[in-house]
Amino acid sequence: MSETTVKKKASASKVKASAAKVVAEQEDRGRRKIRQGYVSSAKMAKTVVVKIESRAQHPLYKKIFISTGKFKAHDEIGCDVGDLVEIMETRPVSKEKRWRVTRIVEKVK
Repeated sequence: MSETTVKKKASASKVKASAAKVVAEQEDRGRRKIRQGYVSSAKMAKTVVVKIESRAQHPLYKKIFISTGKFKAHDEIGCDVGDLVEIMETRPVSKEKRWRVTRIVEKVK
């Protein structure tokens, strides 16, 4: 075998190893919670407040009620108030930030 084919096989095995590492990281991140909500405040530096609504039905009276949760999320993308964003649970970034913005689903017009 020539040196180029040996180098190609070695680089191919490195690519397979790095791909396996990426897949393992994605499986690890698969356990993280993902939520969608609207940005209600973007006044802080690299931080947004995201409102997430959850609907539930009362077990006895069958009335549907809405409960709202507010989460502070780390924002590297640059969201505006009113954007529909997807946030993912992550390690603590600060005292109150445990989420980060992964993508903007719908930009405000």
